[in-house]
Amino acid sequence: MNSVGQIEVSIKSEGDIVAARRTVRDAAIQVGFGITDVTRIVTAASELARNVFKYAGEGVMTWRQLEEPGRVGIELRFIDQGPGIADVQLALQEGYSTGAGLGLGLPGAKRLMDEIDIRSAPGRGTTITLKKWRMI
Repeated sequence: MNSVGQIEVSIKSEGDIVAARRTVRDAAIQVGFGITDVTRIVTAASELARNVFKYAGEGVMTWRQLEEPGRVGIELRFIDQGPGIADVQLALQEGYSTGAGLGLGLPGAKRLMDEIDIRSAPGRGTTITLKKWRMI
């Protein structure tokens, strides 16, 4: 698998969530996704950027274009040094939330994207990697 570049966006404020959304929208269009998939990708990114800010206080989002034979894609990675997720499988269930939210962030992101990988440990932070593919 080849990847093209990598762009990083710091998430330290509400305004950075907006910047992350804009960056992801532009990236998804650049990769050639249609409007429906662009909306899905931006929505997933928005949920996870908000989670980084809400639960960890700060972190980063990176994106890069992926290329494989017959398909191209986008990879989004959200990295924080926050409290971590004690039970990833529980966190992926709709309606589960450790905060005052609706518990739709992680399950929604999983549903909107093609692949999700969550690496987390209590007290050590969280890294969530999402991928969306399109055939060429």
